[in-house]
Amino acid sequence: MAADRDEARSSSIHVLLVDDHQVVRRGLRTFLEVQDDIEVVGEAADGEEGVRLAEELRPDVVLMDLKMPGMDGVEALRTLRSLGNPARVLIVTSFTEQRTVVPALRAGASGYVYKDVDPEALAGAIRSVHAGHVLLQPEVAGALLAQEGAGGGQGRGTSLTEREREVLALIADGRSNREIARALVLSEKTVKTHVSNILMKLDLSDRTQAALWAVRHGMAD
Repeated sequence: MAADRDEARSSSIHVLLVDDHQVVRRGLRTFLEVQDDIEVVGEAADGEEGVRLAEELRPDVVLMDLKMPGMDGVEALRTLRSLGNPARVLIVTSFTEQRTVVPALRAGASGYVYKDVDPEALAGAIRSVHAGHVLLQPEVAGALLAQEGAGGGQGRGTSLTEREREVLALIADGRSNREIARALVLSEKTVKTHVSNILMKLDLSDRTQAALWAVRHGMAD
């Protein structure tokens, strides 16, 4: 029985909660702790503490608030990316304005949900970003594309191989590395190499930017 529990813990999605409101953290923890495949490994009350715990605990997914005293969510995101922390960051916000969400996505967030999200939908979002998906609402994707501008970077796509173009199209479709590997009959290791090459050639920092680049330049279905 103990071995089964240890195996379940090791296979769980480890989540770090970063929000300055204790009641919000408590509510999130209460719900997530009843999920068989999700384990809350820590809580932080601001961005600085969130970065420290993310480095210490190495969670799979960070649920990050945007508006916090001191270091806010966007700055915390940028710091995590500069440190090379691999955690997928899901923004949990009460702000619906694009001007508050778009900077977080540009900083490397894997998507966002609102604080009034249905609990089951939140669990699904955590599983989705952990699997490598990007969660974008159409209006926010449009705002990101508009900020990027219509013409910049198009020539960089000519350096992609045909296989890299196939991988990029599937990234834009929201597929995880495992799903891309299955679709193209490749190993996940090979897919990861292709993704790294795509980001390097297009001078992009993450899958979200790659997906938006593909949409903007007509490489998405």
